[in-house]
Amino acid sequence: MNKLGSVFVGLPNPVRIMAILNTSPESFYKKSIMTNKKKILTAIRNMEEQGADFIDVGGMSTAPYLPTTVSEKIESKRITNAIKIIQQVSNIPISVDTCRASVAKDALELGVDILNDISGLKYDKNMPKIVEKYQPSLVLCAFSKKQIRGNHVKNTKKLLKHSLTIANSANISKKKIVLDPAIGFFRKSGKGNFFTKINSDWLDRDLQILENLKLLKLGQPLLVSVSNKSFIGKILKKENPTDRLYGSLAAESVSVLNGADIIRTHNVGETKDVVVFVQKLAQKKTRKAYNAS
Repeated sequence: MNKLGSVFVGLPNPVRIMAILNTSPESFYKKSIMTNKKKILTAIRNMEEQGADFIDVGGMSTAPYLPTTVSEKIESKRITNAIKIIQQVSNIPISVDTCRASVAKDALELGVDILNDISGLKYDKNMPKIVEKYQPSLVLCAFSKKQIRGNHVKNTKKLLKHSLTIANSANISKKKIVLDPAIGFFRKSGKGNFFTKINSDWLDRDLQILENLKLLKLGQPLLVSVSNKSFIGKILKKENPTDRLYGSLAAESVSVLNGADIIRTHNVGETKDVVVFVQKLAQKKTRKAYNAS
């Protein structure tokens, strides 16, 4: 059975909730930004009360459409400051959201045991060495430094398989790995370095991936992060991310029904309600199919 940090994930466990805590003022979703101790403490207490299983701490926005790159020193300082504050008041498992080896090292040195790398260990050539040394649990996101063409589902599977190979070379057990199909990170163009170039419509790509989540699991639990993202805004014509709550909950419902094992979200309480309800429906459908067989 797979574990992310100290938490069992994937069937037969319930769908888990990963709460987003951004320490980067440039992040696209302003309500998730916490830059001082008081706000971080309040946010952590609220997230735990609302049902979060993990806290994912980020120190630099990687939204493809924003010019948000900061130095590794700044990213690390933001993340480590938040980690220290969280550890003062909570034992909740902490995930560090970075694809830079030096930042990951600083967080892992503090006892963090989950690394969420949106490049799937491919952006920083030193990341596999850090991973091998500290042996964290991993969230590996589909990513390519080169433009990809063709079938979205097949390409995403290929990219995820490559990340699994890198993790294996770093002696990380598959029991400590969760995959992420990278909703929102496949674009024709962008202003940052942390996205995969494609030659087709990005909205169509994201919808195809949501529809075919079960084909992307590769025997691993799957994390899906759709909260307040651009494809929701485009479909609903909601330019401001703060207006995308209902669309986010709808997309998260679809994700759970289609096989997601972890939902990464800005909206912990609302998402928890959705997950509990949808899981109940999914379990009923599974029992009905079993009894009919």
